[in-house]
Amino acid sequence: MDAPETESAADPGLAALTPERRASLLHSRSHRHRDVQGGVARASVFGVSDGLVSNASLILGVAGADASSSVVRLAGIAGLIAGAVSMAAGEYVSMRAQQELFQRELELERLELERNPEVELAELTQLYRSRGLSEEVAQLAARQMMASPEQALEVHAREELGFAPDSLGSPIGAAAGSFGAFCAGAFVPLVPWFFAGGLTAVIWSLVLAVIAAGGVGVALASFTGRSRWFSAMRQVLIAAVAALATYGIGHLIGVQVS
Repeated sequence: MDAPETESAADPGLAALTPERRASLLHSRSHRHRDVQGGVARASVFGVSDGLVSNASLILGVAGADASSSVVRLAGIAGLIAGAVSMAAGEYVSMRAQQELFQRELELERLELERNPEVELAELTQLYRSRGLSEEVAQLAARQMMASPEQALEVHAREELGFAPDSLGSPIGAAAGSFGAFCAGAFVPLVPWFFAGGLTAVIWSLVLAVIAAGGVGVALASFTGRSRWFSAMRQVLIAAVAALATYGIGHLIGVQVS
């Protein structure tokens, strides 16, 4: 006996569905997506991109003003530290606030399940009906979901609130990932200024920033499913335009720092 028939026998609700609908539900059960709610991967990707673009712009902007290599290095290090701390703090506060909001909504939903279980059962039944299930199958599925308090809470959180109770994200993880990623991105355009100065360091900063931006674009494409070439070129364009713009502004201002 094949897998769909076995699973249909184990679940009488599936047996009542048409073959096409049953196949669709079985596919949705077996299909898995990336967990994109945790926040760490998102914070890391944006952190390295932000660190790269912002510090490359800062370094080349100061270099464009004809500052000495030591001043450019100091500006780059200051930008790296300040940006990484700010990014980490922002991610922590944002994720913590989001987590507390989700926890509050979960607690309200838990109270509703305890006080008005029949109302919540009716809501879940209606939701399944709106997705194409018959009244009988929708009621059966809803009652099965409501059999366990924790399962009921998870289902209502997913269906009504749009998130999973076990995927609220980690504020500390997001902050740490953002801090490390920003430092990594911000350090790339700073490297040449430890070994060279003047136009040579400017060129190498821009080259390294462009290469790193392309790498960020490719990494981003692995999460979004978009074209790697498109994502890489987009990131390169953003980094290059920002860096060249600040270098030009610094050059036009022409402040000599001794």
